[in-house]
Amino acid sequence: MYLGIDIGSSSSKAALLNEEGAIVGTRVVNLGTGTQGIQTALDELYEQADISPGQMLYTVVTGYGRLLYTKADKQITEITCHAKGIHYLMPDVRTVVDIGGQDSKVIRMDNGGTVQNFVMNEKCAAGTGRFLEVMARVLGCSIGDLSGLAAQATQDVAISSVCTVFAESEVISQLSQGQHPNDVARGALRAVAKRVAGLCGRVGVEDSVAMSGGVALNQTMVEVLSQELGRPVVPAPDSQAVGAIGAALLAREQYRKTR
Repeated sequence: MYLGIDIGSSSSKAALLNEEGAIVGTRVVNLGTGTQGIQTALDELYEQADISPGQMLYTVVTGYGRLLYTKADKQITEITCHAKGIHYLMPDVRTVVDIGGQDSKVIRMDNGGTVQNFVMNEKCAAGTGRFLEVMARVLGCSIGDLSGLAAQATQDVAISSVCTVFAESEVISQLSQGQHPNDVARGALRAVAKRVAGLCGRVGVEDSVAMSGGVALNQTMVEVLSQELGRPVVPAPDSQAVGAIGAALLAREQYRKTR
């Protein structure tokens, strides 16, 4: 078995691959770097697959917290792992959008899944999952409910601030002026989509665009991003585990190079 681990800022993911290159199982735990999240994910994954840790031939770790995990055979960047995972799951895709908790990234690949260009937003929370968490808190809902609120909107309430702190104050002001929470929610998603579309413009977007990560579960976010890009954006299967799946695929490749 080959193990891929993706430790994010807000969640931990693990994926198992067998010798034939088939996915045996994946697990996602909503606890990230600095927690017991990855151990919980691994325990659940081993139990699901009915195997022991000793059966791992090679382990690759990726993600925001990869440098803190010392039990892997190799650390590989999430850019490479997400590209590898997407190419395995959706071989026709050439552009990947991943909106993470602390950063967002756009990756352009060739037809073999090799990264050709990428850009990351990692210096500011605007355009990331953190921005959506703040917006959800102000709106008094969970981040999982944000999509449903936005889906019921009749208009987008523009959020002009590019800083999350200022945007929070702006949203509070809009709500106090009587703007409907549904419209504010959609405006928040639109603000993220515009920033991500800007990143896409810097790497060059191919016709087939996939979205990985937890934010891909937000159907309204996918819809709004599709509008901003002017082309369909398709959520990846098992979108939260894409990086871990890519890491497991690379673990298999790395092990075979040693044999």
